[in-house]
Amino acid sequence: MALDVGKRRIGLALADPQAGAPVGLDALRRGTMREDIAKLERMARERKVDLFLVGLPLHMRGEEGQMVVFVRTFGDKLQDSTGIPVVYQDERLTSVEAEARMKDSGMSLAGMLKQKRRGAVDELAAVILLEEYLRTMGAEPE
Repeated sequence: MALDVGKRRIGLALADPQAGAPVGLDALRRGTMREDIAKLERMARERKVDLFLVGLPLHMRGEEGQMVVFVRTFGDKLQDSTGIPVVYQDERLTSVEAEARMKDSGMSLAGMLKQKRRGAVDELAAVILLEEYLRTMGAEPE
């Protein structure tokens, strides 16, 4: 399961062998860290998740900032709570690519409510993160 962790939402995607490609699972509206981890733990159990792929929001030059510290803390607590390994991956430009894909597909970003638009972008960013991971692991999505 891929996670695009933000301060307000967590974009979610799952590697679905039946679909032949990663699928978005919507965006989880953030609560407390404890609540978010409990929700993700339930989702992981229901979907038999064996790995969390967590995007690291590095700066464009590759440096780590405060948000990376927050994301690593979240990922470490998620792994401790669930017992499911967490792998971190650079997520630079996934949101930009998500917005471009949505625009290319004819999806009107302007017509969507801001909150719904951001959730859709977060979800698609998680899908892109998972696509990149699968590609590097040699399991190219179809």
